[in-house]
Amino acid sequence: MVGGMPDHIHMLAGVPASISLSEFVRKIKAGSSKWIHEKFSDKRNFCWQQGYSAFTVSRSNIEIVRRYIENQQEHHAKYSFEDELRKLLMRHGIECPAVLCR
Repeated sequence: MVGGMPDHIHMLAGVPASISLSEFVRKIKAGSSKWIHEKFSDKRNFCWQQGYSAFTVSRSNIEIVRRYIENQQEHHAKYSFEDELRKLLMRHGIECPAVLCR
């Protein structure tokens, strides 16, 4: 499942253990960039940012994450993408990258 905003997307996906996360993301970015460039002539300058964030989700939380993705627009009317990511990282004790937490 994928849900998009103008400045980011959220994706809920099962990634097989036989493929690294970085390879999975690379394939998603490459394939979607190719599709966008072929389908939308006015989006020839489209490109993905360098980085990405990825989080594991337990099976018991899949439906919660699915509902969150479906309601992104409503959620982001209250919280920016950056605020949301900072809060998520802090809640789980993950050091915030300097580019995000200046």
